[in-house]
Amino acid sequence: MLSYALRRLLGAIPTIFIIITAAFFMMRIAPGGPFDQERTLEATVMENLNATFGLDRPLWQQYGMYLGNLLRGDMGPSFIYRDMRVQEILGEGLPVSVQLGLTALVLALAVGALLGTLAALRQNSSTDYAVIAVATFGITVPNFVVAPVLSLVFAVMLSWLPAQGWGEARQMVLPVIALALPQVAIVARLVRGAMIEALRSDHVRTARAYGLPARMVVLKHALRAAILPAVSYLGPAAAALLTGSIVVEQVFNLPGIGRYFVQGALNRDYTLVMGTVVIVAVFVVVFNLIVDLLYALLDPRVRYD
Repeated sequence: MLSYALRRLLGAIPTIFIIITAAFFMMRIAPGGPFDQERTLEATVMENLNATFGLDRPLWQQYGMYLGNLLRGDMGPSFIYRDMRVQEILGEGLPVSVQLGLTALVLALAVGALLGTLAALRQNSSTDYAVIAVATFGITVPNFVVAPVLSLVFAVMLSWLPAQGWGEARQMVLPVIALALPQVAIVARLVRGAMIEALRSDHVRTARAYGLPARMVVLKHALRAAILPAVSYLGPAAAALLTGSIVVEQVFNLPGIGRYFVQGALNRDYTLVMGTVVIVAVFVVVFNLIVDLLYALLDPRVRYD
């Protein structure tokens, strides 16, 4: 399994390289620049700024310089946040985004598995229909709609929870729920379908025939098979949570990398946007590798030679 993990990591290098290349040239093709302001700068000042940051060089040279600096662990200086390196900025926001994303992922897996199991055990009942309705609502309504509604109702109208900030448990509730709700819905539907199939499988019927308690049959035999589709979905879920956190962090004013990414894109801060893209790409690749290894641990039929 270790050799498989190493091969996957080496195989991910071309993927990350393609992502970096595409993001680099797309940022440079977009209209505007990092020093465009409402009041036009003098030509001499603009030339000095472009020369300082290497923007006066041909595009292919800028690309080569960026790759060389990136290989040395240097993401370059921020064009907007003066006297700060990109790795310093992202180092401040990354712990917030990771905590938000992991909490939402754990919540989505736990609540989604619970709802999916209850719906499968009571198939075609009112509980099953209620879970399907909630899952459909969670999938169809995006978090950029859910987040403002949660903030309006529970923070502004009811004053139960704070509308912004980070650090206290109360401040995490609304952002985590807004980010996790779509993933709860998807996990619930995946587990429900897999659980219905698992309950009808031969090994579960055999366990029931031996007189095992219903709880043991569900938790030890059926749930282990039913959770596999949800585990397979954790890779795409991690990507969805990372991209969805950009919106949630903006709505709740959280000091994560999503806020820096939006500000960097609006201000054409090339290095800041590129640094965020690199971080997200590495996280998605590594998390997909973890999901593959976890799948092999849960399903003994899967082996990586």
